[in-house]
Amino acid sequence: MILTTKTSVGQYDIVIKRGVLNNLNKHLKLDRKVLIVTDSGVPSAYAKSVAAQCKEGYIYTFEQGEASKNFDTYQAILEQMVKNGFTRSDCVVAVGGGVVGDMAGFAASTFMRGVDFYNIPTTVLSQVDSSIGGKVAIDFCGVKNIVGAFYPPKAVIIDADTLKTLPQRQISNGLCEALKMAATFDERLFDHFMSDNLDIDYIIEQSLRLKKAVVEEDEKEQGKRKVLNFGHTVGHAIESVNLGKLYHGECVGLGMLYCCSDDVKVKIAAALKKLNLPTECEINANDIVDIISHDKKKSGDSISVILVNKIGSYEIKKISFNEFKEVILK
Repeated sequence: MILTTKTSVGQYDIVIKRGVLNNLNKHLKLDRKVLIVTDSGVPSAYAKSVAAQCKEGYIYTFEQGEASKNFDTYQAILEQMVKNGFTRSDCVVAVGGGVVGDMAGFAASTFMRGVDFYNIPTTVLSQVDSSIGGKVAIDFCGVKNIVGAFYPPKAVIIDADTLKTLPQRQISNGLCEALKMAATFDERLFDHFMSDNLDIDYIIEQSLRLKKAVVEEDEKEQGKRKVLNFGHTVGHAIESVNLGKLYHGECVGLGMLYCCSDDVKVKIAAALKKLNLPTECEINANDIVDIISHDKKKSGDSISVILVNKIGSYEIKKISFNEFKEVILK
């Protein structure tokens, strides 16, 4: 299956097919220099498979984890491109999860003012969410994603066979982002999370359809795309405070519980438990508040928050920062 996503600078295909990783030349232009960016947590066979299909492929691997999403890794990727004589007509391919996609995409967006970028996500989280939409960024001064750009990929390849090597915790972690989209846009998809037999292919496809529709309507997060931040304001803060103890999706799940009605909170908590995701954690609430005070969604003394009062719907509400602070501290 191919979903075509329109952007202000053109369009790109999202190819969804099991086994497509081994047949990329039908979908990607690899007859040039290609820098394949991956991390130590991704099976090396995936990057090697991509390299084998390139005219001139180079693999750069950095250490797994959010701690690598920084200027040092960014610089190292650029150095690989300079050292190997990359030009504006060459490209970068991300093979891995969200951190890999962010690092590779941000480097591609700035090298020679922008070279082609392809994204091959290999985790549930990146397949259902971060791989499309063109948001690329790195962390700086302890703040997540504060330096970045909107830079759409030229194509996204979704091969669910790459999920076979993931531990169950990583799968649940990724499914939380799909749960987020279901909570805000699709009650039927949300109900599927409460069933005993989850269909991962169905969840991936429906999540991508939902996100595709949102980013096409609001490419640069001026309106509706802000809804995709449901759970992220508090979630990113928890992620920063916990320093990698909890995964991104786990933090987003916790963050959703702060931004919904009591009725919805019960339903989301039940869905999180069904996925073996945490519904509470030991955090210093004041540390969370301090991180949120630097959030991009904060403007002056107010902050834009996504609220869910009924599954399948949402409200974008601007509230005073002090009011939001009280919700977190209570």
